[in-house]
Amino acid sequence: MAPKTTHPVLGARALNRATLDRQLLLRPASLGIPEAVEHLLGLQAQNTKPPYYALAARLEGFRPERLSALMESRAVARIVTMRSTVHTHTARDAVALRGLAQPGAIDRELALFVSRGGLDGVDLDRLAELARALVEERPRTPKELREELLPHWPAADPQSLSVAARCLLPLVQVTPRGLWERGGQVGLTTTNRWFADSDGPAAGGPADLDETVLRYLGAFGPASVKDMQAWCGLTRLGPAFERLRPRLLAFQDERGTELFDLPDAPRPDEDTPAPPRLLPEFDNLLLSHADRTRVVPADLRGRTWSGNQAHRVFLLDGLLAGIWHLDEGKERTTLTLEPFARVTRADRAALTTEAERTLRLMTPAGVPHDVVFATR
Repeated sequence: MAPKTTHPVLGARALNRATLDRQLLLRPASLGIPEAVEHLLGLQAQNTKPPYYALAARLEGFRPERLSALMESRAVARIVTMRSTVHTHTARDAVALRGLAQPGAIDRELALFVSRGGLDGVDLDRLAELARALVEERPRTPKELREELLPHWPAADPQSLSVAARCLLPLVQVTPRGLWERGGQVGLTTTNRWFADSDGPAAGGPADLDETVLRYLGAFGPASVKDMQAWCGLTRLGPAFERLRPRLLAFQDERGTELFDLPDAPRPDEDTPAPPRLLPEFDNLLLSHADRTRVVPADLRGRTWSGNQAHRVFLLDGLLAGIWHLDEGKERTTLTLEPFARVTRADRAALTTEAERTLRLMTPAGVPHDVVFATR
């Protein structure tokens, strides 16, 4: 038997620093918002504020109203893509990455609702046709979709009907949903309708898989095949990596898992300083690898959740180290840091500085704010 192929080993700290660099978290980036959103392949947006805090942690001089303006101009939009969860994407990626993600977790979510019996007797092609006509006539809320579709299939589960429409069609959450300090209920229309009157693409095919592998490595690498599968919700991506192998470098982690990377991608020294960073709940840094120990210490796995509630988190020395809360009162905003363990005086000062930077970016001018540490 031929000996097992070995590659240069990247330790946990080396992987951590490389990933933080790709994620624009070692130093504030001077990229424009659309360029950053595309580089990161979208921002997790299950809640409305995480995309804003994700960019505040990554971009120099970010202001939330600038992202809102891009949403209003339809240069970026909220749509279900990777892992069948809502992301904020540029118009181009909203179309292309939704098409790429469709046969993965999105189709699996639809199959789950079918298997539960909520769509018994429902003609899915007919449902997609009816739903498309409804949301392209004008944006509809999920409730309105259910009410319009239920008369066609009175025995169906109402929620399953609206979920099926969302899975079958590329539905954008239209503004004012997701706008900073404004917002609104979810209203849905198709990418074709939403981008028709903007500078974005009204139509297009799915993103090229091989090109997306390269983009994923540029934003999250070095990474394994399983890491990318965890990020996008697709399976059987091994052949794509094999096609690209001649263009990639191969490494392995300390467990022997093969990792791939772009030859010219940054891989900083493992002793490169990693300043504290405050991240929103659901940040893709924490969700886009099968093995998350490069950022989440094994003993802290699961600490970012309480039941079904995800917490905002902060990093110290590049690693998950605690959670943070924001109390936005009418007269004062208070940001509370809750470390998982005791922190040094120097780390406490650095965390306070980063928290104050975040508040200056994200708090309306003139509103006083405080940074406090939770007592243990």
